[in-house]
Amino acid sequence: MTPPEAASPLPPGGATPAARRSRFRGVCLIATLVLAVGSARADAVDTLRAFVRDVKTGRADFTQVVTSADGARRKTSSGQFEFQRPNRFRFAYTKPFEQLIVADGNKVWIYDADLNQASSRQVAQALGSTPAALLAGGSLDGEFVLSALPARDGLEWALATPKAKGGPFQALRVGFKGKVLTSVEITDSFGQRSALAFSRFEDNVVLATERFRFTPPAGADVIEQ
Repeated sequence: MTPPEAASPLPPGGATPAARRSRFRGVCLIATLVLAVGSARADAVDTLRAFVRDVKTGRADFTQVVTSADGARRKTSSGQFEFQRPNRFRFAYTKPFEQLIVADGNKVWIYDADLNQASSRQVAQALGSTPAALLAGGSLDGEFVLSALPARDGLEWALATPKAKGGPFQALRVGFKGKVLTSVEITDSFGQRSALAFSRFEDNVVLATERFRFTPPAGADVIEQ
């Protein structure tokens, strides 16, 4: 089992195998929410269904804050996020370190620019039994217990608690402003919290297929799992 500090959903730095695994998990969880999320709030159900049905592509800037379980340590990172259904997404971290995570429909790649090191995993293996399996046609209600949360920070919130026990996370909180997905908060199995705030979200934009392809740079150390 990875130590608590290495298990944050999308850590802003580090290139250990544990950190790479945690990035895979976090990206899968977040992409699931962006691509195929649902809600328990009656007044948000139609909006979210329309989002899932009608929004085929999207992009946004994001800022991520990972907070330790005791609240004593915080790490902040930022970058750009893009997605294209089905099973394609791209997280490009620009601060504090350059890192790239790309799902091309078949594999999920993570590239550490400072080490010139790339690792990959088959999409089915990367998703495993996580909620990201919804990207392959799973059922949200089959995977989660859903409940409404009070409005907070000007957003409407829903809580999704996984039915399966012993997974990599405890709960997901999803915040919406009107019809726009604005925030995702993940509490992992160690009690660490990762909060992503999305801004400048654009839906149904034209995205080049090449955005979701990754070729390891010349000389890169490639690890395939």
